[in-house]
Amino acid sequence: MDINASGASKGGASEERIAAVLDFRRSNLFSDAERVAFELAEAMTVTPQAVTDDLYARLREVYSEEQMVEMAAVIALENFRSRFNRCFGVEPNGFYGKLGELLESAGL
Repeated sequence: MDINASGASKGGASEERIAAVLDFRRSNLFSDAERVAFELAEAMTVTPQAVTDDLYARLREVYSEEQMVEMAAVIALENFRSRFNRCFGVEPNGFYGKLGELLESAGL
């Protein structure tokens, strides 16, 4: 989350919006399209994957096949990087200075 939060911040996302990702279902800062994209990320991250027919149908309502393929590829890459880093004990490098505070407030 460290480098992605940093990139989001540099791209103009507010601290409030970055923090809200951790509770995207209840936040009013995201559109329905963004929420279903977060759901896809969550479903692809658990083992075994939990991408249901219902989730796929909701994705199809707001994204093209091309967009869904690109989104799934990015999610898979981030998932790989996260698991690889955990395997070798790679800790956050402080790219996003408020990460510790953010995770602590979320109880993580």
